[in-house]
Amino acid sequence: MKLSMNREPDPPVGWVAAQRKPSAGFGPPCWDCASLHPSLRRGSGSVGRSARNTGLSVNRSKRLLRAGVLAGLLLAGAAARAAEPPLPDRDPHSYANPAQLRVTQVALDLSVDFKRKRLSGTSELQIAHVDPAARELLLDTRDLSIERVETSSDGKTWSKAAFQLAARDRVLGSKLSIAVPADAQRVRIRYTTAPQASALQWLTPAQTAGKRQPYLFTQSQAIHARSWIPLQDTPLVRMPYSARIRAPKNLRAVMSAEMHEQPAADGAWEFVMPQPIPSYLIALAVGDIAFRSTGERTGVYAEPSLLDRAAYEFAETEKTMELEEQLYGPYRWGRYDLLILPPSFPYGGMENPRLTFATPTVITGDRKLVSLVTHELSHSWSGNLVTNATWSDFWLNEGFTTYLTNRLNEAQYGLEFADMERVLGLQDLRDSEEQAEPADRVLVRATPAADPDEVFSSIPYERGALFLTWLESLYGRPAFDRFLRGWFDEHAFKSASTAQFLAYLDEHLIAQDRSKASAAQIDAWLHAPQIPAFAVLPRSDAFTQVESQRAAWLGGALATSALPTSGWAVQQWQHFLDTMPASVTPAQLQALDAQYGLSKTPNAIIASSWFRAAIAGGDQAVWPAAAQYLQHVGRMRLLGPIYRAWIATPDGRVYAQQTYAQARAGYHPIAAASVQRLFDERP
Repeated sequence: MKLSMNREPDPPVGWVAAQRKPSAGFGPPCWDCASLHPSLRRGSGSVGRSARNTGLSVNRSKRLLRAGVLAGLLLAGAAARAAEPPLPDRDPHSYANPAQLRVTQVALDLSVDFKRKRLSGTSELQIAHVDPAARELLLDTRDLSIERVETSSDGKTWSKAAFQLAARDRVLGSKLSIAVPADAQRVRIRYTTAPQASALQWLTPAQTAGKRQPYLFTQSQAIHARSWIPLQDTPLVRMPYSARIRAPKNLRAVMSAEMHEQPAADGAWEFVMPQPIPSYLIALAVGDIAFRSTGERTGVYAEPSLLDRAAYEFAETEKTMELEEQLYGPYRWGRYDLLILPPSFPYGGMENPRLTFATPTVITGDRKLVSLVTHELSHSWSGNLVTNATWSDFWLNEGFTTYLTNRLNEAQYGLEFADMERVLGLQDLRDSEEQAEPADRVLVRATPAADPDEVFSSIPYERGALFLTWLESLYGRPAFDRFLRGWFDEHAFKSASTAQFLAYLDEHLIAQDRSKASAAQIDAWLHAPQIPAFAVLPRSDAFTQVESQRAAWLGGALATSALPTSGWAVQQWQHFLDTMPASVTPAQLQALDAQYGLSKTPNAIIASSWFRAAIAGGDQAVWPAAAQYLQHVGRMRLLGPIYRAWIATPDGRVYAQQTYAQARAGYHPIAAASVQRLFDERP
């Protein structure tokens, strides 16, 4: 089976320029857890492998100092597991104070109001007094209207609590400070969300597939949960949650939790997530939603008009789960279902536990794009099971998941397919590095970014995966698989930091043979602004053939009709278009469109690559079709390259602004903000 490249969630569209700027009851107790993709790909040519061990460069004195510190960390990691470096007390992207008072469970009781575009109700928090002297609970909010706060020592008798909502910060929102008595075990907050809540998208019936009912869905990563729930919105804090959601009749609510097929007697939909998860994985959708089983533990939720196609497209999900369990241990979340959202969903997929949110752009009827599931399912081990402690450790989520995705692709679809995906990932990484400042090309930034959304890129995904691939090449696949499985098992349902990973790496892998990997080399992976010269880079013979065929076509030695595209996988089309040389002419592009109908392709991935290439190549004939495409697709990875190509020229910029004005209402707030940044930062 041939699939397409889908390493999701996608980075937001505006990441490049931004980098240049500096009462339900509680559920059972816990029993143990996005764009615009890089810019435009340039040039052509295959990528060769390298296993060179050369010297390091760039600020050598600082690098050596870091290496010394890192070496100390690694040595410390060889001590007993009890000596594992502690997690930080605070998250730079949160007001929360979990080192003093920590939220241990959340219970939501919310009503959905489509007319006013708001959620209203209560969030009930169970808290632990980590510091017995602490008397102030600090929570994260953004644009919430706080109506009342109460505390209780037993969950039965409640007393009004004093609270203060601070002024709004552009990125972090407003700190909510609550006075907490010494005996308080629970805090209940009555509140209402704002229509412009950054996590929520409210869709009219016309914006859905069925055109009959409105639709609501959330996107909480990275720090958007605070816009619909007052809580400690940091991955440092994991907690089980329960919820009661009151939705309009004839609409179904689904969440990233255990679900029931029917609402309760009072009409509310009830949910329980028994495992502790970080706040960004709490997810809700409400709409005309139906379900179809695809396996013993898998199924698909979608609008009824899309359900048959979705069930067919994702029929092999159970098989994918079984393969991953063979590699990295048991799936620990019960079920793995997919929710196929309306086209405005801003990402390819979001790994909400038990219920991955997915874009409908991967439903093509030929199962060629469902490798999206491979990535999101892999998050059930890396990201959901073991979570980055803060967004500065984001590579622990996405670098690991990208590595796992590549391994699973290889196991399920073969080495040729996996290598094409790896090379496409390397191209994304090269493009991201070209656009980013040196300080933002590293896996671990020297200082946290102001806004984690604005520095999202493929760097933590692809560079992180290359780091792990290098370690695998040194110690062998069997040993590295045992190491990874041990990391997941020993840190299951916990948050982890880079320092903790380094200690574990030293004790459980590097200690096998310290001559293979030095502290300086590992430091280069984490902190050097360029890919280390000793990296093991992928290559693809299939792409080499495409480049040769394209060169012959561009040079006139091969007719447009003679291109052997009938045998191309989606990845080969991507490579053909995304690395199109600047020498291509509008006439050649028009001939390509006439021959293969690229402006009308139902494959949304190929369409995005085509429109970007055609616009960049000066073919204005495709502009109207590209504008239509942008008004029906909200996935940021597909939007960004097209807008960027237009913005590169004065006439294109005007046309892009006109298109965006027409399309914006259909974009999720995160996607709309990302596209707007492109215009704001490229005058």
